[in-house]
Amino acid sequence: MLESCETAKERWGGVHQLIDRWLNERQELIVLYCAIRGLKPYSPRETPVSVKVQAFCQVLMDYCSAGHFEIYEQLLKEAQEFNDGGIALANKICPRLETITEKCVEFNDAYDSAERCLEKLTDLPDDLSQLGELLEERFQLEDQLIAELHTAHKELVV
Repeated sequence: MLESCETAKERWGGVHQLIDRWLNERQELIVLYCAIRGLKPYSPRETPVSVKVQAFCQVLMDYCSAGHFEIYEQLLKEAQEFNDGGIALANKICPRLETITEKCVEFNDAYDSAERCLEKLTDLPDDLSQLGELLEERFQLEDQLIAELHTAHKELVV
């Protein structure tokens, strides 16, 4: 029994650290988003908007990738291991997260280079607003996944 507890701690304790790093990246993403939203007017002469937008796009793609290829995968494994209804929640939430990720990729594709960013500068405020709403929804869904698929089992792996 002790051995199985140690195995669980080894298996899921690393997930907690992974989630912590990912949430720190989320915070960086939010800070960059706010910095870009705060630039007024949207003029390349007054502020290097394209540089900040490119940095934001990089963190956005890193965050989305980590979510899909690391975090969600680990949370699903944990849900399968504990088999307490988490899979049903994940099956409900993950398709919406994939849709939001597609929108994030579209934003990235539209603004990831200085040339494209400058071409679309007049669209940036509206595009950022729409993306902000999607990110807010994404964060809520991710928090729900973390709470239901990981935090609920935290005591079992300590």
